Amino acid sequence: MITGSIVALVTPMMSNGDVDWDALDKVVDFHLEKGTDSIVAVGTTGESATLNCDEHCQVIKRVVERVAGAIPVIAGTGANSTQEAIELTQAAKTAGADACLLVTPYYNKPTQEGLYQHYKTIAAAVDIPQILYNVPGRTACDMLPETVLRLAEIDNIIGIKEATGDLDRAKELIEKAPKEFAIYSGDDGTAVELMLLGGDGNISVTANVAPAQMGELCRLAIAGETEAARAIQASLMELHNSMFVEANPIPVKWAMVEMGMMGQGIRLPLTVLDEQYRSQVRDALKACQII
Repeated sequence: MITGSIVALVTPMMSNGDVDWDALDKVVDFHLEKGTDSIVAVGTTGESATLNCDEHCQVIKRVVERVAGAIPVIAGTGANSTQEAIELTQAAKTAGADACLLVTPYYNKPTQEGLYQHYKTIAAAVDIPQILYNVPGRTACDMLPETVLRLAEIDNIIGIKEATGDLDRAKELIEKAPKEFAIYSGDDGTAVELMLLGGDGNISVTANVAPAQMGELCRLAIAGETEAARAIQASLMELHNSMFVEANPIPVKWAMVEMGMMGQGIRLPLTVLDEQYRSQVRDALKACQII
């Protein structure tokens, strides 16, 4: 089972929007050095919605090659077309990814049965471990616990990134899902509490800029070290909040510019962080001694 601090990796870009391959290598190396437990390549934080299919597959392949087996690589392969998700998942398997993360279909608002059939079909088509991803605030599609529990019975569906921030829902899944089915937080602000309930890790935006702190936080929370984990979480809350002053990944990419990790490239329709929020993000980075 993949556990711990899992970074939802940004995709560095040039000012013209082209993928910055050298900066991508640099940020992967940064996570290897700082003890991140696993990397999600081209998840939604990695701007999967605006990378074309070739770029999507190339970024996954590049991350797999750079990591070279040191930690697991999870490929973001979700789509609102089941066939497209199958094709991306197959490409990720061919590239050598250890698992895939599949966001719920966005915009088309499938029924719960439609969600079940979508994921069941992908799991049957591609023999690779697959992680469900529920983030209704971004997709307008909420996968309910009963649907998750049905899907948890499928052998190669191994977990879920639960990004609602609803701890009652997380508790229900932890209590009712098979023991080997992983429950990951996808909400940095509530991640510690989810892991203290018995969750298995955190797929994190904040880990892009604070990988060592997030790694230690996750290790403590999973081990049940309540006070120590909550103390780190408290020290990071300003940073967590600053990562969402505009739509993700706008703030985190700007933060990484401040850190000297990459240039200001981001794909339209997203734009560089508005000036009114820059001091807030900068102050949060300083408070955590990141810059």
